[in-house]
Amino acid sequence: MNFEVISSYLPLYTEAFFLTIKIGWIGILIALSIGILGAFILHFNIPVLSIIVKVYVELFRNTPLLVQLFFIYFGLPKLGIVISVETCGAVGLGLLGGSYMTEAFRSGLEAVPVSQTESAQSLGFSKGQIFRCIILPQAFSISVPAVLANVIFLLKETSVFSAISLMDLMFTAKDLIGLYYNTTECLFLLVVFYIVMLLPVSYLGSFIEKKVRFAQFGD
Repeated sequence: MNFEVISSYLPLYTEAFFLTIKIGWIGILIALSIGILGAFILHFNIPVLSIIVKVYVELFRNTPLLVQLFFIYFGLPKLGIVISVETCGAVGLGLLGGSYMTEAFRSGLEAVPVSQTESAQSLGFSKGQIFRCIILPQAFSISVPAVLANVIFLLKETSVFSAISLMDLMFTAKDLIGLYYNTTECLFLLVVFYIVMLLPVSYLGSFIEKKVRFAQFGD
């Protein structure tokens, strides 16, 4: 392995790393927003909207991100809607993640025992108080493991962005390999930067999960 080559490629990988991080986290924020809204719609079974959310979840959970990105980046311009490659990446990731986050939050809301709601009603709590003080905190703690797993999944899915020529980590690696054939060095840097991106999130997720479990079960 040639460390001079690795040193010379570091600035390119660093630039691609921060771009990947930026678009990845924008997509995750979009996914969380969609997931929370979608979960509430499904939980309260809002007419018409609940059907739309169900169709959306099934559509995006059962199609690859690559196909979704191609449709957004190459298909929408045919309809007169032109967006930048970075916006395409963030929106595509957000829509995919939103379908998974919706299910994660919905399962958390539905996992709260009905007996707790009935007990709160017998004590004179209003519907708003029951949802805000009893259902929501427990649903959040139950959803945490699934949400964190989805965050890591979405960050890894950023590797697909290279297919629409977004200068992310994967595109940078493929481009340098194609130009200079330094495959070992390029792949080594790719692995290192993905570990740097994902490992802190994984450890932070484990820490948060332990704290939430302790708050919920005291153990």
